[in-house]
Order: sequence, then structure tokens, then C-alpha cells
Amino acid sequence: MKILIYSRVFWPSIGGLETMMEILAEEFTAAGHQVKVATQVGTAAERNHNYEVVRLPTLKSCVQLLRWSDVCLCANVSLRGLAPMMIAGTPLVISHHLTYGLLGRFNGIVPELKKNVTRFSNNVCVSEAVQAHIPGRSIVIPNTYRTEIFREYGDVIRDLDIVFVGRLVSDKGVTDLIDALGQLAQVGFRPRLSIVGDGPERPAILTRVEELGLGEQVDFIGTKVGSDLARFVASQPFVIVALEGIACGCMVVGTNVGNFARSYQMSWVSG
Repeated sequence: MKILIYSRVFWPSIGGLETMMEILAEEFTAAGHQVKVATQVGTAAERNHNYEVVRLPTLKSCVQLLRWSDVCLCANVSLRGLAPMMIAGTPLVISHHLTYGLLGRFNGIVPELKKNVTRFSNNVCVSEAVQAHIPGRSIVIPNTYRTEIFREYGDVIRDLDIVFVGRLVSDKGVTDLIDALGQLAQVGFRPRLSIVGDGPERPAILTRVEELGLGEQVDFIGTKVGSDLARFVASQPFVIVALEGIACGCMVVGTNVGNFARSYQMSWVSG
């Protein structure tokens, strides 16, 4: 079978969606299918793949890719990708990793358009929580993780208290975690927090850490991937991050607000 994966974000961009699409491309290829990935992320240095990656495709090249394929797997609803998909008429499967405006920050016509698209496509949701907000008919297939990477390492000393892994954006709830540390400090409990990841909210998070006098408790580790991440402690939104954390032998701690409402955002507690 010829499979086209359309993912707006892809390696070298780092995140849960990018990881899942990369794993699917690898596994489809290993199963004997012909796979091509189309993405809006460009890079000057491509790494070796067993499948073709088409970066920054034009409308014409998108249509050509779709007509080449037997089926297109689209990572989340892409309004930008709808035009070539409609022109080509290729069978479409949309993999939903979020709920399109559940948090109320993106109210308006775009989230509603995306939800309505699901009424005319074949839909796969990564969790029942996501499925509950997708109006089109769908099935649930949970995300996976790389078992050869995310596992317990006997030679790793568990000397970390709390680890957060994810992009530093408001939806991830890092500020809530910092505020919780501040409250714990008031009663004399000062666990150390290691923040793995980067993003636009980093300056605001640093400011909050300083305001609460938590500078000696909070370490900003930066971005880690692959075995480096697994050995440090694991990676991102339920679907992936909790599985990876559990696989590495960590206790998973989540919240019932923010990103958890749509995909079970997690941090890890070691020990």
C-alpha cells in the first residue's frame, strides 16, 4: 500500500505529535508499505529515513503526492491541507491528538470548521477524552512509544525528585507546578524540580521561579530526546509521556486542568 502521512510538524521539530508520526512512518515502512511524509517544517540537513520526506510542499506537489497514495493519514485536522485533499479525492484518515479549542482560548470559526471536517473523514482518536469532543464517527487507538528506548535502566541512580517534560507553553501547566512548589515550601517541604524542554513561556516561568524564591530547587535542563531523555526520565502529553514515564519505572502525577483535560498532561516523580 502507498501511504502518505501529512503532518504539519515533523522532525527536527520536537513534540508528541512529531514523535507519533515518525513512529508510524517507521512501522508502516517496516511492514512493507511505501511511505511518504509531507510536512511544513523545513530543514537544511535531512537525516537518513527508510521513507521519503517532502518538506514545504506546494499545492501542486501536495496534489501529486495525494494522487500517488492509496490513503492519506493526516495528523490532526489541517485546513491548509484540505484543498489538495479535496482536489485529489484520496481516502482520508485523520488522527486526532487534541480537541480543537476545548480550553476556550481558540473560540471562533476555525475550531468549529475543524470539528465539522471530522463528519466527512475517517477518524482515529488517541483517547476517549479526545473522542468525546470529535463529532464525526471515530475509533480509539491509543498512542505508543519506543519500547527499545523507554524502559528501566538498572545503571541509572534515581536521585531526582520531580521531572517535568514538555514544551514550555501555557497549556502544559508548568506555572501551576511552580506555584505548587511555592505552597509546599511554605510548609517546609522543598523537593527539587527538573524541567526538561524549552519554549516561549520559559522567560515567564523563570520569572515566577524567582518571585517565589525557588531558584535553588528548580533546574532548567533544556531539550533532551531519545535515550538521553529516557535515561533522564522520559517524554510528552498522556498519550505518549505517561507511557514513556511508566516504562522508565516512574510514578506518574497528573492534574485535572489545562492540557490534562484533553490529553492527560503528566509529570514524573522518581524514586
